[in-house]
Amino acid sequence: MDTNWKKSFAFIFGGQIFSILTSFMVQFSIIWHLTETTGSASVLMIAGLAGFLPQAVLGPFIGVWLDRWNRKLTMIVADSVIALTSLLLGAYYLWGEPSLWVVYAILMIRSTASSFHAPAFQAAIPLLAPADQLTRVAGWHQLVFSSSSVLGPALGIAVYSATSLGTVLLLDVAGALIANLMLSRVKISQPKPEVVQAPSFRSEFKLGWNAFVAAKPVVAITIASAIFSVVFMPLAMLFPLMTLSHFGLGGYSASLIEAVFGIGMILGGALLSAFASRWKDTTYMSVSLILIGFTCVLSGRLGSDGFVYFAILSFFMGAAAPLFNGPYMAMIQKSFEPEKLGRVLSIVTSLTMLSSPIGLALAGPAVDRFGVQAWFFWAGIAVVLIGVWVYARFYKDDGIKAVE
Repeated sequence: MDTNWKKSFAFIFGGQIFSILTSFMVQFSIIWHLTETTGSASVLMIAGLAGFLPQAVLGPFIGVWLDRWNRKLTMIVADSVIALTSLLLGAYYLWGEPSLWVVYAILMIRSTASSFHAPAFQAAIPLLAPADQLTRVAGWHQLVFSSSSVLGPALGIAVYSATSLGTVLLLDVAGALIANLMLSRVKISQPKPEVVQAPSFRSEFKLGWNAFVAAKPVVAITIASAIFSVVFMPLAMLFPLMTLSHFGLGGYSASLIEAVFGIGMILGGALLSAFASRWKDTTYMSVSLILIGFTCVLSGRLGSDGFVYFAILSFFMGAAAPLFNGPYMAMIQKSFEPEKLGRVLSIVTSLTMLSSPIGLALAGPAVDRFGVQAWFFWAGIAVVLIGVWVYARFYKDDGIKAVE
């Protein structure tokens, strides 16, 4: 273990600040551009499908591949691919308006590269930081991610409004290059490969799957999370449309909603850290779902002059999110042996993300026909019911036991 691990993470996170921040700028700018130029929920949902589907399809297998590949090199190659796609799309927008199929194709390539980068980064952390410092490192990463989610949309819409989407995309190229340069200065040792009786992709994947299905409480929460993703994930694409079509406001107002949601996430994460031992993990998750559902229901009932109330509800919605994500991850980490955790995480992530395209496919036509508010309202009702089910299911015992 590197004794100068803090210095190593200073280099890594120094680069990731630029990469993650510019990625948030691009993500919001593209969504806003499609919202402003098309006004179509179906177009937004197809863009969402392009962004989610590759990660959902590749998710179950990435854990096995990452255990075989050099994780540092995987991160650098993935970030380079993302930079190249930003360069290509940025050139398209600087020269003229590309067709939608070009945008969808590039979003799919970016998603494919991201599906390797994020787990490679998470898998590399234990190779650099001492075991008793992993929670602190996770806090650093959450701080970088949450701060970027607050600043990214605001900076993205500012650059977009002052120049063009092409400029925002070129900034993303610079962010990826800086991240790779900083990462190249860090030494990451490869772990020794796991010795198994039949060292094949199929057998390694099967071991992870068997471990997952043996943990019944985790399976139950994962099913609840997948249903939640069906109804809630489309809202990530619909927030700008809500601002534009229902409240009649522009890009800066839409970026404000993203910012207050991110600030809420930061506060929610801080509260969870301070009071994590007060309740069971499943209690936090059920409370999170009920709060998120309640804010969605109220958002769906706001009039066209209720933007301020929408911003307040978005803040509380963001604050409730870590109360589910954090305990859910802790529940998984407690339930599985470390050597199986990577494969289980990839399976869990994939099952959740596979449900997102279902929601996106349903939301597009529904919103175009009934309006964006209708999806907020009925999605909220569904999320509240999921939260009540989770509370009732684990009221007496969360049933968490480590799977051998």
